[in-house]
Amino acid sequence: MANSNQSPVAQWRRRRQRQGFVRVEVQVRKEDAALVREVAAALVDPEHEAETRKTLCEKFAAPGAKGLKTLLASAPLEGIVL
Repeated sequence: MANSNQSPVAQWRRRRQRQGFVRVEVQVRKEDAALVREVAAALVDPEHEAETRKTLCEKFAAPGAKGLKTLLASAPLEGIVL
């Protein structure tokens, strides 16, 4: 049962947290604020989230942040006896 002493905002934030969302605070120039909001909205929009995430990762993600499995899959292992 939900705690009735919590404010509706606190209840909403807890519900969103259970859904896998986190709060993020960023500081950007005033002219970029609308753009950042649009990007955030695209990331939670079921129609656009995959494409948006892919585009952002391709453009801005660190090249080494792929994971061990991807690294091993892309390694040239021909001629190596394991």
